[in-house]
Amino acid sequence: MRMIRTCFLYPLFFVKNYNITYIMLLEIHPEDPQPRQIKMVLECLRDGGVIIYPTDTIYGLGCDISQHKAVERVCRIKQVDPQKANLSFICYDLSDLSKYTKSISTPLYRILKSHLPGPYTFILPASKEVPKILQSKKSTVGLRVPDNNIARTIIQQLGNPILSASLPGDMVEEYTDPELIYRNFSKLADIVIDGGMGGMIPSTVLDCTGDEPVIIRKGLGEWEQED
Repeated sequence: MRMIRTCFLYPLFFVKNYNITYIMLLEIHPEDPQPRQIKMVLECLRDGGVIIYPTDTIYGLGCDISQHKAVERVCRIKQVDPQKANLSFICYDLSDLSKYTKSISTPLYRILKSHLPGPYTFILPASKEVPKILQSKKSTVGLRVPDNNIARTIIQQLGNPILSASLPGDMVEEYTDPELIYRNFSKLADIVIDGGMGGMIPSTVLDCTGDEPVIIRKGLGEWEQED
């Protein structure tokens, strides 16, 4: 059995806003996230920080979507243009998700309700609530509600969705172990959350901007065409 640790702080050699800045590997209980640890993550995100966090699929690289500079930082890490990269973000629940897309039809609502929370990313028409930097040229956005208590607790208490981007590079075994993620990617983020072993298969991506959902990427979420 792996030993339980609280968190490790690794000071950097510079000061931000008169406070010492740390890179941190922070263990959070996957079923019952500790309030103190969640508070530390929230403070980081509200200060424009970038985190690596668990989902119901792979570990993700993210930030508060309302923090423009943090979004730009993630895009630099990924070496992508935010408006060309089809970035997505995660929401707390279906009600939260509905704020960031235009009116949802009854058939689409049934699909979303039956598959969320879960390992799916739905491409939907973006509402005015979506920051311009995250809207594609087609004014669409990818939205997720992961079945992961840590991610959803952070979003619920933050009050904003979190950007959802994969870690840079090829999908390798090191992406599943938080300790190895920390060793390989800690320079990219302010906090690496250890929420247990992650997966290697990303979410299933569905384009729901037309009359029928179209699979863009097959992932962990199973999908059968609705009648």
